[in-house]
Amino acid sequence: MSFEITDLQIVHDGWGKFLIATIRLENGQLVRREIEDHGSAVGVLPFDAERRTAILVRQFRAPMFYAIGLEHTLEIIAGGLEGDDPHACVQREAREEAGLKIRALDHVLTGMSMPGVSTMRLDLYLASYREEDRIGTGGGLADEQEDITVVEMPLRELAQVVDRGGLVDLTTAFLVQTLRVRRPDLFTG
Repeated sequence: MSFEITDLQIVHDGWGKFLIATIRLENGQLVRREIEDHGSAVGVLPFDAERRTAILVRQFRAPMFYAIGLEHTLEIIAGGLEGDDPHACVQREAREEAGLKIRALDHVLTGMSMPGVSTMRLDLYLASYREEDRIGTGGGLADEQEDITVVEMPLRELAQVVDRGGLVDLTTAFLVQTLRVRRPDLFTG
């Protein structure tokens, strides 16, 4: 016998769905599990290899404020997939959030950030940019009240933030560390 969902109740259907699933385990026992169904998203860490900088965004996140009183997070550019191609979504989010045209995308992985709770699937990328690729002010969409601040910082400084545990967003820390492994030359000097 294998796993089987025997009942699924939607308890909230909004920006995300919250479900209660009754699951028959391999041994036949029934258990109830909560599922946050949030769809898919993309995230990208743009970096300028020539100037040794990265672009991130700073914004208010209600869950972080609720959980630990954090008023702003520093994180990669990211957004919901909304049915389009991940590459097109990354380009759109980079323009909207950071006013940035990104160049070659390097797909790092497709993964799940919280597999015990959420269905959220993330396509994560590294991408190059140059100073002339800053084509707008960014800041996010006004009708979504994103209130995003674009932050360009030296990669060496960003690595120090990661090393001292200064980032709460794991996808950001992961992509910074991935870039450090792949391109250690960008973090020296």
